[in-house]
Amino acid sequence: MSDHKGARLVLDALPPAPSLIADRGYDRAWFREAQAAKGITPCIPSPRSRKRPSAYDKTLYRQRHKVENLFAKLKD
Repeated sequence: MSDHKGARLVLDALPPAPSLIADRGYDRAWFREAQAAKGITPCIPSPRSRKRPSAYDKTLYRQRHKVENLFAKLKD
């Protein structure tokens, strides 16, 4: 299953947050619109194939590795 299809299942369970950091697999217009409706600013880079890339906070996105490292340590 693609990432954005699974995201639809948990969208209603998202807690209030100022932003949501995700990878390129979550870059879908409906997902961005659903986040905006909840008051969440998406921090999702667009795939290179997108003609008009969406803006995102590059500084915030660089911090994503900290969360990924945490989950990698938990898996170990």
